[in-house]
Amino acid sequence: QVQLVESGGGLVQAGGSLRLSCAASGLTFINYHMGWFRQAPGKEREFVGAISRSSVSTNYADSVKGRFTISRDNAKKTVYLQMNSLKPEDTAVYYCAADPAWLVISTTPKYWGQGTQVTVSS
Repeated sequence: QVQLVESGGGLVQAGGSLRLSCAASGLTFINYHMGWFRQAPGKEREFVGAISRSSVSTNYADSVKGRFTISRDNAKKTVYLQMNSLKPEDTAVYYCAADPAWLVISTTPKYWGQGTQVTVSS
């Protein structure tokens, strides 16, 4: 059974930083591209960023470019989302996702985590 478990969310002031983690189990981690999505209250879930299996490629939404960084540790089966210069509009539930296809990881990935709340106060 595939499980993706996010952690690291919380309350932070605008301009601050948070690092989210997503621990994977039940899959061969190196075979999967990993992504992050978020969903703000009353809005649709949106793509945040993705990282390829071997960390060679990354892709970010324009809204987070230059502020967020995705990395992964294949030995630990964990993907990270470092979020800097946080803004109130970054407030959302953040979800980790996994898919073996690079063209899919930013749209409709196969596996999802349960999400972790990030709240940025002004």
